[in-house]
Amino acid sequence: MLADRGATLIDADVLAREAVRPNTQALKDIIKRWGKDVLKDDGSLDRTALRQIVFADQFELDALNRIVHPGVTRLRDREIARARERGDQIVVCVIPLLFERNLVAEFDVIVLVDAPRPLRLERMVASRGLEETDAMNMIAAQMPAELKRARADYCIDNNGSLEDLERDVDALWSSLQRAASKKETEIRIIESEVRGIESEVSVS
Repeated sequence: MLADRGATLIDADVLAREAVRPNTQALKDIIKRWGKDVLKDDGSLDRTALRQIVFADQFELDALNRIVHPGVTRLRDREIARARERGDQIVVCVIPLLFERNLVAEFDVIVLVDAPRPLRLERMVASRGLEETDAMNMIAAQMPAELKRARADYCIDNNGSLEDLERDVDALWSSLQRAASKKETEIRIIESEVRGIESEVSVS
């Protein structure tokens, strides 16, 4: 919905798939640790097989994160740099483990989209085709929603209809646009002050 309104979207899950493509160092490290049983017949990563291993054991999940996240971070930084070069006003990074990875300070605004735990579980099973046990393990690996809410700038409760969600996103989008315009104005003022200093230096 934010992309429909003009935001540039950078999805960590999409980047994670790119980071573990065949012949990448990350995939080689995954095979080295968990063996070829986590590969599909075509040599690509079998995410379901790997998920069943790591989300059942926090130690294994931490190991996977150490392998994959550096590559995801590099790809995200690349996409953010490209967006800045284009002059994109609002860039939205979708990061499921934002709080768990202590990435809050890297962003201007934190938006949490939340729903009651049973509803999240139901949606994960229905929309992503996950086994209920896998979905429960994924939810258990995340920081409790109450702690996330305390650290977010905006919270959207996604427990109603799509129309309800559209209204909430409209309000959020207006707030993000105002914040982006204010930041852009502040940057222009700073640039103007810098140019003034450069002029004074060149004159003297």
